[in-house]
Amino acid sequence: MASTEMEVDTAGSAPAQDESLMQTHGKATAVRSIEGWIIIVTNVHEEADEETIQDTFGEFGEVKNLHLNLDRRSGYGYALIEYATLEEARAAIDGANDTKMLDQTIQVDFAFVRPPPGKGGRGGRGAGRRSARSRSRSRSPDAKDVKDADGDVNVEE
Repeated sequence: MASTEMEVDTAGSAPAQDESLMQTHGKATAVRSIEGWIIIVTNVHEEADEETIQDTFGEFGEVKNLHLNLDRRSGYGYALIEYATLEEARAAIDGANDTKMLDQTIQVDFAFVRPPPGKGGRGGRGAGRRSARSRSRSRSPDAKDVKDADGDVNVEE
């Protein structure tokens, strides 16, 4: 059976990369996806199309993959763009961040990041907060906790 956990490159297992190229605007460290480096473009105008995105970001390198999601109701959208190399992705971020596309200022940064040091690295909302005794439903008033041979707590009614 295949593992459901994502493999993460450790500092020693990845090819030597210039750490400054991997820094996001928030000082987090960019993480490579399976096939390349993915950037996210936010505040994309509702009338933008894939050709507009391709023309704008093709200047920085070969776009391997492009996904455009627009919300016509709010007038905003985002694009995910994949480049083969870190250098191409970094050039796109530096060259297109805070620039105008169809009269709307776009923001560009790495889509996948590791949190900056000291910001914690485990999960998001509520990760690790649940104690071993917490229950998702109320217990019967006559219920008793009984430990089995493995040390697991079972509830007997």
